[in-house]
Amino acid sequence: MYVPMSESRFIDAVNEQIAHELAASNQYVAIAVYFDSETLQQLAAHFYRQALEERNHAMMLVQYLLDSGEQVRIPAVSEPQNGFPDAIAPVALALQQERTVTEQIVRLAALAREENDLVGAQFMDWFLKEQREEVASMSALLAVVERAADNLLLAEEHLSRNQIGDAGVDPTAPPAAGGAL
Repeated sequence: MYVPMSESRFIDAVNEQIAHELAASNQYVAIAVYFDSETLQQLAAHFYRQALEERNHAMMLVQYLLDSGEQVRIPAVSEPQNGFPDAIAPVALALQQERTVTEQIVRLAALAREENDLVGAQFMDWFLKEQREEVASMSALLAVVERAADNLLLAEEHLSRNQIGDAGVDPTAPPAAGGAL
């Protein structure tokens, strides 16, 4: 049965997902700052890029709501974790965060299908693909950092030679409100 957008749990959940994406962005900034403070510039740069990517995901959701004529609610987000006992912990946290976001996106996609919102379901397909890539790349980064735990300069060297994660602009990505950064 089709659910009118004004009564849609999917639209409410998209607004909630904006909060999750902005919180993920803030968490990545906190992780980047941690690595920056440890003078691990490659790891810091990686997580600064991840923060922008998560911000862009939030703005894609905003643009979807704007294009749909729906109300957008920009939420407050809680403070991210700022301290870490070692260099493995923030990457492990990032992987857990990506797994959590994947679960959220899966629920959103299922909700769109349940409400017979085929446009919403099609929109969520890109996010499903993106999350599979995010989990895989963060898993790879965690493996590198764990192997290099006794000498993190090896992880820095690896990152300087091999890009893990964001492969650049995806022409199939939905538009982001205000433009992607």
